[in-house]
Amino acid sequence: MEELPPSHYPAGRAAAVAAAFIRYRHGGPGRGLALGAIRSACREDIAAAGCKYHLELVLQDIHDKDSAVNCTAEVLYPLGNKNTAPDVQFTLEGELRNTDEADGVFYNRIKSLDKELMAKNIPDSQGNIPPELEPIHLLAGAASGYVICQNSTENTNFQLAQIKHVKQVKRSDEYLQFDYVILLHEMVSQEIIPWEMTVTWHPRHGVQVSQDSRQPQSA
Repeated sequence: MEELPPSHYPAGRAAAVAAAFIRYRHGGPGRGLALGAIRSACREDIAAAGCKYHLELVLQDIHDKDSAVNCTAEVLYPLGNKNTAPDVQFTLEGELRNTDEADGVFYNRIKSLDKELMAKNIPDSQGNIPPELEPIHLLAGAASGYVICQNSTENTNFQLAQIKHVKQVKRSDEYLQFDYVILLHEMVSQEIIPWEMTVTWHPRHGVQVSQDSRQPQSA
């Protein structure tokens, strides 16, 4: 096993994948999790399996800068097949901020709307996000974690750049649904990639991405 400096680019890319996966599992309209720091990193080549990164991370809640959670994670990039998503395992060392109240407020507000919510360009060209759309942005951040994980390789680093368009879809069940078109910034190639994703969410059941697809650049 090879120990890596935390500033090592491949370690940083693996840490970004781990953070995206954790954001998908534990993020939502009331919680945004971001990679705060890499405390340690090791790389292990596993015969017939692939390359595994062992990481110690610090995750930050973007709404509570004083609240940080330590995390250990393993990211295995499978050998050979670039169409296979990396396998991520993680353990959080501490409690995440409770978001039940904020989640409930958002859920009830969206459920009570007379017309389906629609919005575009979040954040705008100046980087601003209207307060009432912040939960929509955080939800996209959580959902994009799934897309990022499913499409990452050892040589990519995807970040959510912007929501180009989002539309609520009314449902007959208890879930909220939003159809997003997002822009992903691939930091290595500097490519900006449009991506569609259908996202469902419920306070008790979390975020699910039921469909997603890469779009042509003109989307």
